[in-house]
Amino acid sequence: MKKTLLALAVLGAYAGVASAQSSVTIWGVVDLSINQIKNGDAKTTSMQSNQLNSNRLGFRGTEDLGGGLSAGFHLEGAMSNQDGNAGGLTFQRRSTVSLISQQGGEIRLGRDYDPSFWNLVFFDVYGANGIGQGLNLITTLGSGASTLARTNNSIGYILPGNLGGIYGQAQYALGQGNNNNKYWGARVGYASGPIDVAFGYGQTETNNPDKFKIMNIGASYNLGVAKILGLYNQNKNGALKENFYELSVSVPMGQGEFKAGYANVKEKGLPAGVDADANQWALQYIYNMSKRTALYGGYSQLDNDAASARSILGGTAQSNLAGHKSSGFNVGVRHSF
Repeated sequence: MKKTLLALAVLGAYAGVASAQSSVTIWGVVDLSINQIKNGDAKTTSMQSNQLNSNRLGFRGTEDLGGGLSAGFHLEGAMSNQDGNAGGLTFQRRSTVSLISQQGGEIRLGRDYDPSFWNLVFFDVYGANGIGQGLNLITTLGSGASTLARTNNSIGYILPGNLGGIYGQAQYALGQGNNNNKYWGARVGYASGPIDVAFGYGQTETNNPDKFKIMNIGASYNLGVAKILGLYNQNKNGALKENFYELSVSVPMGQGEFKAGYANVKEKGLPAGVDADANQWALQYIYNMSKRTALYGGYSQLDNDAASARSILGGTAQSNLAGHKSSGFNVGVRHSF
């Protein structure tokens, strides 16, 4: 009994020291929807996660080191709510440790989002989620690059938030035997009042002779009654080039929000007579039951040219999709905590 009390006292003292030095937050998003998708001649009805926001379970914390310097960590794992799979509790969405200076910015190490990805998220009204997202049209052109969204073994620097609206970051990722992850890139932007504009660039070595390159520019303007977003993205792999354009809008409606977007992609450098272009339009309505809980529903249609077989929802059944439409709708609920 005495040993048990002594152990509890030691643990309590340790917990008190830890809480005095740092703060830790547990947070997450649970998003689940029913989707009915038609790819060519094939129909799929399924339950899916990540259609409004990406499911996640996260742990983050900071420790004040004094003198305007702090240390922080961020662990974020994916969840698949339809089958209860938490990804084996791996933190593949993000796993970083940082040193942060209020005046000098942040040095961040680990698995992280790459700079050239952020414009694809912030200047698309759908972000990187759902049947309406512009990412349904964007590919890595067969390069093998694994860096469209995230990099492993990365070293990043993020500007401080006191530069009069200027923001930015740079990142280098070690290949560590895998050139498909050997990446460098940067992003710089300016946000003030209703205006936000940013430029991003990234380059991946790849295991093929050609490098995979991505360049994008995005802008948004908030009119109050509506927010308009525009995005241009170009991917290159040797002689192959993919030009992507998107215009989208968000309109607040009381407790709700209406979203609409149109996107087009054109592929260049293909053999004569091969047409792999595509376009997509989408609509969505979100009803916010509270700050944390929302109901949503949407529709999207993607039209493929003869050599394109893109789908609005990966992993769904396909039949004769090349040159045909991918379309469908979903209804779902999202809760954050």
